[in-house]
Parts: sequence; C-alpha cells; structure tokens
Amino acid sequence: MTNSPPTPVERRHDRRSPPVLSVISPTFNEAENVVPLLESLAAALAGLSHEVIIVDDDSPDRTWEIAETYAAAHPTVRVLRRFGESGLSSAVVAGLQTARGEVLAVIDADGQHDETILPTMVDYIRSGEADLVVGTRGAEGGTYGEFSAFRRLISWVAALIAKIFLNVGVSDPMSGFFAMSRSTFQEMGPRINPQGFKILLEFLGTKQRLRVREVGYEFRVRQRGETKLSPSVIRSYLLAVAELRLGRQIKGQVFLYALVGLVGFVVNIATFSIFEAIDLGAIRIGFSTPVRWSLLIGIQASILTNFLLNNYFTFWEQRFPAKSLLGGLMLFEVISIIGVVIHVGVFQGLQANRFGEGLLGASPARLVHEVLGFLLAFVSNYFLNVNYTWRRRGLT
Repeated sequence: MTNSPPTPVERRHDRRSPPVLSVISPTFNEAENVVPLLESLAAALAGLSHEVIIVDDDSPDRTWEIAETYAAAHPTVRVLRRFGESGLSSAVVAGLQTARGEVLAVIDADGQHDETILPTMVDYIRSGEADLVVGTRGAEGGTYGEFSAFRRLISWVAALIAKIFLNVGVSDPMSGFFAMSRSTFQEMGPRINPQGFKILLEFLGTKQRLRVREVGYEFRVRQRGETKLSPSVIRSYLLAVAELRLGRQIKGQVFLYALVGLVGFVVNIATFSIFEAIDLGAIRIGFSTPVRWSLLIGIQASILTNFLLNNYFTFWEQRFPAKSLLGGLMLFEVISIIGVVIHVGVFQGLQANRFGEGLLGASPARLVHEVLGFLLAFVSNYFLNVNYTWRRRGLT
C-alpha cells in the first residue's frame, strides 16, 4: 500500500450544496473532550467544506448538551442524541446514514487521533485512488506514541488475526479513524452488522476487493476521560472475525464459550502432563479405582481457567464482581461436575448397548460414543451456565 498522498483535489465547495466531507464522531461520556475535538476539527478543515456529526448515546455526563450548545453557534456541527440505543458501531452507522458529504469519515472523540491528516484522506478518495482510507499508527509516518507494550501486542495480534482469517492486510484493523466514499457506504451499508466496537473490520471484511490506503499518524495520549478499551472490545473483535468468516448463523456467545472450552482443554492437558512428571501418586475415592492426583489437578486447573475466561470474556456483561467470584466459581464447579456425569453416563450407556458397533466397528463406535457424550455435556453445561451461573445480573 502506498502512503504518499495524491495530488490535492480542489477543496472549495458551494456552501448551499452538500459538503465535501462529513465527519462522524460517536461519543459516550466525553463531556471534557467534545469541544476540544470540534475546535481541532474546525482548524484542520478550515479550507474544506465540511460538517461534523456528533452521535451521542444519551451520555450521563451530558456530552450531548455540551455539543448542542456548541452547535448552536457553529452551523457546521450537528448533534444526534440517541435514546434506547447504544454501541459504538451502531452510533457510527447512524451518523453515516444522516451524513450529507461526498466523503464520510469517522474519528474518535478522545483526542488520540490526528485530525490534521483528514484532508489527505479526503484527497485519496476524491482522486479515485481509494474507496476507503485508514488512519493508522502502523503505516509509514505513523507511531504508537506512548502506547503500552500490552496494547501494542493487542494491535499486532488483531492485525494478524484479520490477515489470517479474513485476508485483510491493513496494519490496524481495530482503528476507529477512517474515511470512505459515499458510494462505498451506500453499496456496503445494508450488509454491515452494526454491533460492538469493530465497525471498520465490517467494511474491510465484507468486500474483498475494496481499494484501501493507509495514512500514518502519531497516536496521542488521552488527556481527559477514561479509555473505552476493555475485554468486551476484544471479545467484540473476535466475534466479528468469526461472524465474517463463518457467517452470522453461529451465535457469538456459543462460539466464545467453545473457544474458552478449547483453552481449558489445553490447560488440562498441560497441567496433567506437568504433575504426571512430578508423580504425586493416586488417591482412592470411596471404593473406586484409585484416581491419579495429576488427573484431578488438571481438571481443576481447566475448571478455574474456564470460569475466569468465561466470566471476564464470554459473559462480560453478566460477570461476577470480585467480591462474588468465589460463589460464582462454586456454582460453576457444580455445573462442571454435572457435565462430567452426563459425558461419562452417555458414553457408558452407549458402550453398554454397543450402539453402532455393527455398522461402524468397535473402535470407530467408541469414538462416536465419546463425541456424543461430549456434545451433550457441552450443551447442558452451556444451558446451565447461561441460565444459572451467568444469568443476567446487575454489577455491584
């Protein structure tokens, strides 16, 4: 991808006609940032006919009111206050739908994006060199500034996942700073799923032959307010990748639950192997055959891993607060044991009745029995955890 800007396109525009550029900024509790954003956009776009649309999700800190007061004295600014709706992606789509510009851009309100590169992004699109332009920290001329090593790792992994599973080659698919032509949005808008925090990925992953350019910028440190990055953002991104790759028939929560289960399985095997090497011996439970300590420790390690990952990842909105974690873990333990009983019971029952052996043979039938037992246990565990462990609760 080339990063050298095209020859600038004439930016004058008749005020009576639609503006060249519409800038959409989704906000939630950005009262301290919204006016500095609007002032910086006005300075950066002084030579370009434009409008700015603030889309606010009825912020408790009354961001919408501050923006409306500013808009009253600045006709280039409009405010869309949403009631009963929330979410960054849906807010962006709502703004794009009401925008009048030839070029449509999206920028965060926290001051971390460099608004001065917007004219260059517009030039790429108006010259016909790109359908979509991404402002990115990873392209030539861009830097991560004081980005922490952990957040750089998240960005790198996100880009790698998008490259592997969606063949998306941009350096920052999680960027909230991008611009596109109106025709691109009109073509792709009906196919976009406006959920979560990953709206750029929707555009990049929906149309493979989209002409994309990147413009580097220096990422700034947030000066006011709190970051919106949380496990829910990462979860939303993974769900978007799965949905774009596998289709929307799959329920996202089930996908994440299965993904966590796979991690738990790996933890189980790894822990079992470590303690098997240590050789702690076995314990007799009742009159049963002695059970290896390594097996019990491996199972417990996977249960603990699964609980924590599900609590802070799969069921983020219904998660247990820190003071209630132990109670949640105990409930999860009980349901996990039920799953083991179902798994073993189904397997033993099918084995006792030699189900399918005549058709498949003994060894293949045994594998089928194991898979059926696992699937029934998985479904029952998921149902019980959704309806009992992580039933919708208010966080305290």
